[in-house]
Amino acid sequence: MLAVAGVTLVADCAGALYWPEEGALAVADLHFEKGSSFAARGVLLPPYDTADTLTRLTRLVARYAPRTVIALGDSFHDGDGPTRIAAADRAALAALQHGRDWIWIAGNHDPDPAPGVGGISAATLAIGALIFRHQPEPGAVDGEITGHLHPVARIAARGYTVSRRCFASDGTRVVMPAFGAYTGGLNVRDRAFAAVFATLEFTAHMLGARRLYAMSARRCLAD
Repeated sequence: MLAVAGVTLVADCAGALYWPEEGALAVADLHFEKGSSFAARGVLLPPYDTADTLTRLTRLVARYAPRTVIALGDSFHDGDGPTRIAAADRAALAALQHGRDWIWIAGNHDPDPAPGVGGISAATLAIGALIFRHQPEPGAVDGEITGHLHPVARIAARGYTVSRRCFASDGTRVVMPAFGAYTGGLNVRDRAFAAVFATLEFTAHMLGARRLYAMSARRCLAD
């Protein structure tokens, strides 16, 4: 569980948040079609990132049966991503959307509504005490749920250095880990997180196989 602005959310080890009272599932930074975007520039990657991301998202939807799915921006790696998505992946996405609301929040990679991929588009979404947007706003913003920064925590444990994607939260706002198969990460000790939380008094909830591991940002190692 993760408490944000007095709201209790289920923080899933897959890197998603579920709000039971609202039946809402949030994921960030899917970056569909990143592989095909790189291929177009001559950087060859296996073209299976969208299918892999959809498979993991399908497991989450089966687990929680949400009434609403909120994709927190950068859902496609670039503006042309929706035109490159394979027919099988498009069908899988349509199946996930069937019978529920699906909201695409605008990101910096995909600022415009994506054509032909279902759902509705919005710049931000406010529900009760929470506000969902892609990029964290500067200064204190209670109840803000964002992505964009792809938080990763790095710690030393038992003689090893371990890096994991994580939720970064101070209890009033949270930056979600990137969900996409080919997404990288940014160390929570980077100054970009100092701009969000102002101090190191926040927690990195590191993703494990079966649980989250809460680590003070002060304990986390810089790159």
